[in-house]
Amino acid sequence: MCDYSLQAVASRPAKVGETLITTTFPGTSTRGFASENEAAVAVCMLPGTEVAFARDVKYDNRWIWTRTLDWRVGKFNQIAPDVHDRHHDAIEFPDGSHVLVTQLCEGQHVTVLQLPVLQAATERAPAVTDNASATSPSATSIITG
Repeated sequence: MCDYSLQAVASRPAKVGETLITTTFPGTSTRGFASENEAAVAVCMLPGTEVAFARDVKYDNRWIWTRTLDWRVGKFNQIAPDVHDRHHDAIEFPDGSHVLVTQLCEGQHVTVLQLPVLQAATERAPAVTDNASATSPSATSIITG
């Protein structure tokens, strides 16, 4: 998914194996992922997409100082999706911490490792068997008598 603030920016879904770059999109103050060949096109990820950074992750809060995390792998996710008019897209790291995508410093290279498996709810639901007839009085009387 792409944050609400990128609705006016061209976008496309992420592809496994591609390398992206963190960037600020023209006409917005929002940072996100783009291909180096298509810097104005936001690359959107589904929650659960796994990514690897080329170097330790750097981020800021739009302050002068940047911070560095000792992680290079993470999972794309969304935080507080029910809160409107705020950024939701985030990278979750193995220790449970997260950084909003819009806080990632520009120019970092990220490789898409794996996309989440998407299945329809009916495919995931276990098959329901009708065990009620085996314990009903009529079934019992047939067995016993």
